[in-house]
Amino acid sequence: MNVTVILLFILAIAGVVSRSMSSMKKLLDEVPDVLDSATEARDAWRRFRRPELPPQAEDQEPPAAA
Repeated sequence: MNVTVILLFILAIAGVVSRSMSSMKKLLDEVPDVLDSATEARDAWRRFRRPELPPQAEDQEPPAAA
């Protein structure tokens, strides 16, 4: 009876460790996508807060003096 309890305890611990490692791997696989999304969101926010002015055309001549 004592050996059975020990074996069940060892199997339970192994199951918990295996499940935890699997969950951790799935979580860590998502990190690059989250960082990319955060970077895109930050860049979009900066563009929204400070819209870029359109570039001035270089071929335009200055107004003629009267």
